Amino acid sequence: MSEFTISQFIEKTKQNDAEHDYFELEKPQMLEINLNNQAVWTKAGSMVAYTGNIKFEREGMLSGGLGKFLKKTLSGEGAKLMKAEGSGRLYVADSGKKVQILQMNSEAICVNGNDVLAHDQSLKSDITMLKSIAGMMAGGLFQVKLSGSGMVAISTHGDPLTLLVTPENPVFTDPNATVAWSGNLSPELKSNVSLKSILGRGSGEEFQMKFSGSGWVLIQPYEEVYFQEGK
Repeated sequence: MSEFTISQFIEKTKQNDAEHDYFELEKPQMLEINLNNQAVWTKAGSMVAYTGNIKFEREGMLSGGLGKFLKKTLSGEGAKLMKAEGSGRLYVADSGKKVQILQMNSEAICVNGNDVLAHDQSLKSDITMLKSIAGMMAGGLFQVKLSGSGMVAISTHGDPLTLLVTPENPVFTDPNATVAWSGNLSPELKSNVSLKSILGRGSGEEFQMKFSGSGWVLIQPYEEVYFQEGK
């Protein structure tokens, strides 16, 4: 039966009070963050609801110095964060994308700037940029590197797949489908001129990210267009 009385509908869809983890997957597409006199960074615009006493502050454009300001300006909306501080329950989501929660233990990961949903204030963050073909593209070359110990939530279109990178087997990915990778890897951005001539200008397949060494890379079954070619 697809119809419900109001009381049945509420019972089916209400929040889960059984657990109160710091980062908790309330629904596959919704993250619940339980704050207890704490602060957390969330993607700007991702808050959908909260209870308790939580205040929000947009990250200052000059926080972190002029260099970080310039990187944030170039990287666009995907790297802008909101600080949530206080005590209560905070619910965040990103366009219906699935949420993946990771516990970092003295580790480092790189995440596409558009796919960072929330992260612990204890984690160090920096915006990094692929240098290859940097003059040809804007926006999609930027990632957030997170390091340290703490919680991070990332968002993916659909169920992601982790590919293992070994010295014998490098991994090539479409930048539009690449979500995250281990912090020890330094991907190269390559251009396939023959594919460009076949597929036409602007096709995502003309660029690939090459991951070499030992580590992992996370991809999603969706090409999220977050960059455009420069004029």
